[in-house]
Amino acid sequence: MYQFVYQKILHLLSQKVPATGIGLFRILYGLVTLQEIFFLYYFNHLIFDPVPYIDIEFPGIPLFLCLWGMVAAFVAVGYRYQFAITANYVFWIIFVNFTSMQRDFDGGFDTFMIGVGFFLLFMPGDRAFSIDGLRHKLRDPFVHYSNYPPAMVSALAYRLPIIVCLGWLYLDSDVHKLFAEHWRNGLGSWLPATQPYYVSALDMSPLLNIEWLQKTIGYTIMVFQLTFVFFFAHRRLRVVYLLIGMSLHLGIVLTLNIYPFGIGMLVCYVLLVPFRCWRSIAKRFVAKQPMLTVFYDQQCPLCNRTVLTLNHLDIFECIDFKPAQEYADKYPALAVCGMDILLTDLYALDVNNKIYCGVATYRQILLKMRYMAIFGVFLGLPGIRQWAEQKYRAIADSRQRINCGAECSVGLPLQDKTLYHQIFEQYAQKKPKALSRKLTKIVLALLVLQLNSTIHYGLVYRLPIDYDKLDISKPISQASNALLMVSSTFFGITPHALYLHDHFAGYDRILAITYIDQHGVEHWLPFVNEQGRLLAPNWGRVHSMWANIAVTPTINNVRLRKFIMKVTAFLGYQMGLNLENVVFNIKMKKIAAPTQWVPDQLHKNFATEWVTVGNVRWSGKEISYDLPEDINSL
Repeated sequence: MYQFVYQKILHLLSQKVPATGIGLFRILYGLVTLQEIFFLYYFNHLIFDPVPYIDIEFPGIPLFLCLWGMVAAFVAVGYRYQFAITANYVFWIIFVNFTSMQRDFDGGFDTFMIGVGFFLLFMPGDRAFSIDGLRHKLRDPFVHYSNYPPAMVSALAYRLPIIVCLGWLYLDSDVHKLFAEHWRNGLGSWLPATQPYYVSALDMSPLLNIEWLQKTIGYTIMVFQLTFVFFFAHRRLRVVYLLIGMSLHLGIVLTLNIYPFGIGMLVCYVLLVPFRCWRSIAKRFVAKQPMLTVFYDQQCPLCNRTVLTLNHLDIFECIDFKPAQEYADKYPALAVCGMDILLTDLYALDVNNKIYCGVATYRQILLKMRYMAIFGVFLGLPGIRQWAEQKYRAIADSRQRINCGAECSVGLPLQDKTLYHQIFEQYAQKKPKALSRKLTKIVLALLVLQLNSTIHYGLVYRLPIDYDKLDISKPISQASNALLMVSSTFFGITPHALYLHDHFAGYDRILAITYIDQHGVEHWLPFVNEQGRLLAPNWGRVHSMWANIAVTPTINNVRLRKFIMKVTAFLGYQMGLNLENVVFNIKMKKIAAPTQWVPDQLHKNFATEWVTVGNVRWSGKEISYDLPEDINSL
């Protein structure tokens, strides 16, 4: 095992590949984190307040969420990457482990995001589509952008995160699925999609009612997860696993209301896209020839920085920037302009040999960039154009020029302080075998943590053995739990027993909340609707709170009352209700979670009748419950 892992790591470490996929991966990871922060900010009183809007225990939460949001935005755009990704990793750990997010509002993908964030600490996420890349070029503005070769990185930066974050996760999840009857019946994806609490706003019944299709999907998921880690890297199977995996997670996003989990997993598949696909996409969208040629003063530092910035933003390569001193005499259309005139402004020439100057050049650049065209239109509006010309003239007439010799064509050495550069480039170049041995030990240590989770909680925990009679079982269990705490907290390695038989067995009742206003009219609280669906935006971790903790096969009255209090206080305030003037009714209806396929099960669950089983009232800051002592007996 050791030699096999060592040889693989040594080979991947020396193999150089484009950084395109990792740059896109970083952007998408940052955006997923950012949307989750927006979600937390919107629901911060529901999630973090002991009593929403009434007992605010953590008034500084919005401030820290804003700071985290800035960090996530830095990650997405690739600004000060090492600092941003480290701070983001710390924020995920703190919020997940030291707030009510972990206990009451598990997002279903929090540990996954921590695990991915851990690998991003050591990945070259700033090498493509990043502001840091531009900052490096601006350190020496006199080097033309064409002198910078495409960023190449180690193939290990692609392969290792996929193995740990996807491959091991899938294998662990598949072990748990083997003990679930509905999964063994091929209905693992069908059953959650027939439960009102779990479905999205899209009605997937036409597909759910095709038995052979649902069983095909269910068994495909099990085979896919079992084999992924062993065959995803095979050249001929890579696209197959890519397409199946993306389809399955896209299905989660569209079918279920746990969209952050589906989107978060989809992000990792960017690393699995073959490089030839990126080249094909580039050929399709990148301009075959420049739509605009811009001439600039090579001896003007400001002009050079402007050109480097604009070229960095020109992702479709529609603009070609050329030094006027070297190329102007090669374009007959510019013969009417002397060199003295060309060097006073930024001149441009389009494919029709039409000349633009000054602000008009900038406007054409924005228009030709395609995705920036709206700003080009804006720049041409009356009033704005005149103001821009005035500002442009003031800057252009005051700019400085310097004499630049041969040193202008030699770039400054890269001062990269990222962990990837220090470990996987500098150290690897000096001692590749020593680094490979150390990485092998780290990977095997992570594998031990994963095996601890999978064997203990996926196999031993589920086997019908009375461990109380085994004297050695208790210390082993305690040691295993200690390892799991470390692996889950810092590496995202945790049991992935999602939506199994122990989740749905006995899940035969769901609850909703209505309120009676001061006129005696009953309204549905915009939380769970008449069908039993959780309404947007109460999805993700809010769904988890209600559907996985408050309402379970065996409902705990203490937890149920806690979350009824939170939901009524939060939504009551959001809706502008006077809590003392309304009565909240608790509704219950029967549903079914069969392990065998039943036609139109989703609509059957939608159609069952609601009955009122109790009510709650607010008096000042106190809430009183009139609920059955044992709601499970109803």
